[in-house]
Amino acid sequence: MAKVILLCGKICAGKTTYARRLVAERRAVYLSLDDMMLKLFSEYELGDRYDEVAALANEYLSKIAADIANAGTDVIFEGLAWTRENRREATEFFRHKRIAAEWHYIDVSDKEWKARISKRNQESNHDKSAYFVDENLTRKCVELFELPLEDEIDVHIL
Repeated sequence: MAKVILLCGKICAGKTTYARRLVAERRAVYLSLDDMMLKLFSEYELGDRYDEVAALANEYLSKIAADIANAGTDVIFEGLAWTRENRREATEFFRHKRIAAEWHYIDVSDKEWKARISKRNQESNHDKSAYFVDENLTRKCVELFELPLEDEIDVHIL
């Protein structure tokens, strides 16, 4: 039976890199909220509406993930997962549809996190495939991200 693997971790923790590895190992489909948002909107186009539009896009991608899993293919889904409420809602959505959902938490030290942010910012100046992580986005991540509880996570990646 196909399942949806949901990824959780701070911005620049390595979720996308991990997702690409899982896609290759499992022959799965990868869905990314960030990829969708970056393709549809310029980085600062939505301003104060970003969170509202991202929530709608996440809902849409969740439905697509469910359809793919119901068709028999695993899905690696990198969507809204910063808060416990985000994760609870996603888990309930897939369980309600009788689709196995598995959370993978990608964890990095603060030192490694800052190094990855720096690397991302150097790369994103040339390549618009990822968000530039300025002080405001870093602060938002620190303020909003809630460490997952043990009973939320199926796989912990260090």
